[in-house]
Amino acid sequence: MPAERTGERRPRHDGPSTLALLLGLAAALIPLFTVIAGGAWAALAFVFAGILLGASYLLRRAGLGAIVVTPALLVVWTALMTAVFFSDVAWLFVIPSGEAFARVPRLIEIASSDIAVGVAPLQASASLTFLIVGAVGLLTIALDHVVLTARMPLLAGVALIAVWLIPTLAVPQAVDLWAFALLALALLWLLRTETRARHRLRTAKSPRGGVGAVAAAIAASAIIVAVVAAPALPTPAAPLGGFGGGTAIDASLNLGDDLRRPAEVPVVRQWSESAAPAYLRVATLTELNGDSWRPDRNRSVPIEDFAPEDFAAAGIAIAEENRTVEVLDLSSAQLPVPADAVSFDGVDGPWRISAANGTVVSPSSAARGQKFDVVSRTPRPTLEQARAAEARGGPREARELPAGIPPTVGRLAAEVTADAANDYDRLLALQTWFRGPEFDYSLDAPVEDGFDGSGVEAVSRFLEVRSGYCVHFASAFAIMARTLDMPSRVVVGFLPGLPTGDVVDENRVYQATTAQLHAWPEVYFDGIGWVAFEPTKSLGSAQRFASEDTASNEPEPEPTPSAAPEPTSSASAAPRPEDDPTAGTTPTSTFSVVNVLPVVGIAVGVVFVLALPALIRLALSRRRVALARRGSAAAAWRLVQDSAIDVGIPVPGSDSPRAFGDRLRDDHGAPAAAVERLVGAVERASYALPGSFGDADGDELTADAAAIRAGLFATVSAPRRLTGRLIPRSLVIRPGSTFAEAMPLGR
Repeated sequence: MPAERTGERRPRHDGPSTLALLLGLAAALIPLFTVIAGGAWAALAFVFAGILLGASYLLRRAGLGAIVVTPALLVVWTALMTAVFFSDVAWLFVIPSGEAFARVPRLIEIASSDIAVGVAPLQASASLTFLIVGAVGLLTIALDHVVLTARMPLLAGVALIAVWLIPTLAVPQAVDLWAFALLALALLWLLRTETRARHRLRTAKSPRGGVGAVAAAIAASAIIVAVVAAPALPTPAAPLGGFGGGTAIDASLNLGDDLRRPAEVPVVRQWSESAAPAYLRVATLTELNGDSWRPDRNRSVPIEDFAPEDFAAAGIAIAEENRTVEVLDLSSAQLPVPADAVSFDGVDGPWRISAANGTVVSPSSAARGQKFDVVSRTPRPTLEQARAAEARGGPREARELPAGIPPTVGRLAAEVTADAANDYDRLLALQTWFRGPEFDYSLDAPVEDGFDGSGVEAVSRFLEVRSGYCVHFASAFAIMARTLDMPSRVVVGFLPGLPTGDVVDENRVYQATTAQLHAWPEVYFDGIGWVAFEPTKSLGSAQRFASEDTASNEPEPEPTPSAAPEPTSSASAAPRPEDDPTAGTTPTSTFSVVNVLPVVGIAVGVVFVLALPALIRLALSRRRVALARRGSAAAAWRLVQDSAIDVGIPVPGSDSPRAFGDRLRDDHGAPAAAVERLVGAVERASYALPGSFGDADGDELTADAAAIRAGLFATVSAPRRLTGRLIPRSLVIRPGSTFAEAMPLGR
């Protein structure tokens, strides 16, 4: 196609697309304000994006190709980052020195720690600002390449929506519909500018209105409906997750990551006139599907309408306790509450309670910041009454065992409880065995030995290794109880915590942190209800009802109640530097081969990844060359078509081989003789009667295809030639496809 037909060339310096992309980036970053408090990072991120996109526009307007523009933007990004964050150790304020590079890992480490242990919205430190602004800059460069070079605005739209969703999922809350509307408008504008560019490619005078007007009307209507009607829709029930900011926990017994947090975060406080603080439950898990326990989803009623029935058998004492619970930092749709809660006062928002398990959930409110009084009524049988009761009843799924459970689990349970004469004593025997010298508490052993889970396989492995944390102790206890035909379940919540030294109304205040996140088993007794046990070694208080001959029915305390075990690393904060690396220097390290090897490995990996498209294209080309040598004119022709796509020459499906060959010869420097021979071979292979011509000369087909390919590459610019060889478009664009028809002209 002649170069003079500039009216059909797609501009690479498309101003509307650049502005639409900048607006889309700004809209996609709005939800980030729910995670990070506004500050300098927001202004810097927007300014960086604007400078990078502005530089891209000017470079493309100057006629530079993508092979130059994208690396140039990386250079601009490096200079900007250096000037803002490392100017004190940079050359000429914009050229990073070795010390600047040395600071980067420490900045990332500090920012990661801030994210891991912080509470949303985080205050943006220098380290966190560095991480966010740098990431936004790199995202801008990537989207610039996708939109303005690859002309794939839909892919850019997917990336922007993902950026918009991540903060929303991290801190679930009501959707900011106006922010979403702004993002939708930006994406529609981006798609529209690309559509207009495609129209300009086909004809200089594209018709106005038509499909574009209809699409705009539909899009505008959809946005209006989303903004106006969505708030009126009913709110669905909240899943077992959280929202509202704060620390999140996993209520599905995958507590390992929560317990291994680098630092403790205070979560909940409680105080009461009772002698001891209570375990606080968040969720119960009854159904075991083999791989994991599933949180219960029972029917619930508003807490103000809750009227529990007395289920304890006659003669069993009921202990009524009043306590105050204050949730400091918990991103959860579940309230941490004591067992057998019957009434609440001071809870803010709509909350519902399940009579089946005593858990309290909300469809729209957050646990964080709640402070309420709760009354609980708990059965307190004597030791003799507990021994006389049978562990039976409860929901059907509380007795079910998954298929494939190793028989050794049941045999071990029978061995441990062989000397007990009743269900309660059997469970006490199990509890004593788990808390005895044969087991160790460890957060690391399950990870190192590959059984960091709660299902049957993890429990079987735990019973062999005999080292794990609360999830493994509780799950193993519950499964072994079921092998003894006793209904059991697992509860996720918090240990009572440790005293803070504060006193409220003459009552000692206890505080639980993320280190006291806990799981424990419960077994159902007929006439008593669910009874909690504590099999986790060195944690909590072991279950034991007092004999009727004693003055109290309270469980007998152990020497270290509620305290986290000494060996666990979750009980101490992760080490943090005293000051930010941006304000000082970092220690130097000596050069060694060991230090260099990772860098060399990364460099080799990067080179391999960059060369991978060219290697794949080389392998495919060799295969087609081999077919051409065996006389396949179609394979030789496909080599030519792929080369045309690689250098940016349109390959429409409507062109016949001769029309396409004429265009390659007249407009793109393909040798006339080679084109004529190869086109003739393709026409004979496609249209001639079988046997009317002899077999094509494979060597001639291969030579002609190679000559045409060389001619096509020789007539384009060096950047286009390099791009065509290193990043061949023909790997993803087939001849005759829509993308092949809309290829930019190779020059």
